[in-house]
Amino acid sequence: MSACLRCCLGVMFGGNQAPAHHQANTIPTVKHGGGSIMLWGCFSAAGTGRLVRIEGKMNAAMYRDILDENLLQSSALDLRLGRQFIFQQDNNPKHSAKITKEWLQDNSVNVLEWPSQIPEPRLESD
Repeated sequence: MSACLRCCLGVMFGGNQAPAHHQANTIPTVKHGGGSIMLWGCFSAAGTGRLVRIEGKMNAAMYRDILDENLLQSSALDLRLGRQFIFQQDNNPKHSAKITKEWLQDNSVNVLEWPSQIPEPRLESD
């Protein structure tokens, strides 16, 4: 049985978010003020992997480098998943870029196929 290892790429605002909304872990902000950081991280039922701060604007080459430095030899290893995991990511252009797909294939990473758009039900009127 394979574990699922999910990739998260997102923006985090404010302070430490765990536990959620705990007063000691929040920083008051002013509307239209403050800042943001972009992070890459992964997690599975076995726990959390590395959390990487992304400097500058992310592109496919940077995403591939993050995977190369943090997915197999650190996060999956630290979580004791070995190669027995299914990698899940969305269809962000960086995730579906040729350079990323080639890296995933070259490193024998089993990727969960994800639809580019979930089809909406077609409603027909009488």
